[in-house]
Amino acid sequence: MGVRVEKMQEQIKHEVSQIILRSLKDPRIGFVTVTKVDLSSDLRNAHIYVSILGNEQQFKDTWQGLKHSVAYIRQELAKRIRVKFMPEIAFYPDDSMQYSAHIQALINKIHQSEQKGKSDDGNNAK
Repeated sequence: MGVRVEKMQEQIKHEVSQIILRSLKDPRIGFVTVTKVDLSSDLRNAHIYVSILGNEQQFKDTWQGLKHSVAYIRQELAKRIRVKFMPEIAFYPDDSMQYSAHIQALINKIHQSEQKGKSDDGNNAK
């Protein structure tokens, strides 16, 4: 991937984060973190990955708010980033944080069962 594409990805990630944080007034949108931007090599399409914190209803509400705001966000990007063609943007959920939390919960469960197994073995030895 070229340096130009990488710079654009970082710039889009930063600007979209700022737009969501400061400019969007949609009450449905909760806590959103832009985690990654994948930009096509021809700079025509940007896949923006977001992590949304909250329960399932908050996720759904925030997701609907983001989908509804795509045109506004693209318009704001065009004002902030000077390029000949502004890429089409699309949001995608980044569930890596939830996956990490799930893996951590499984590891904790294994450790707890190991600790319980050791304490049971200690009681039987008496």
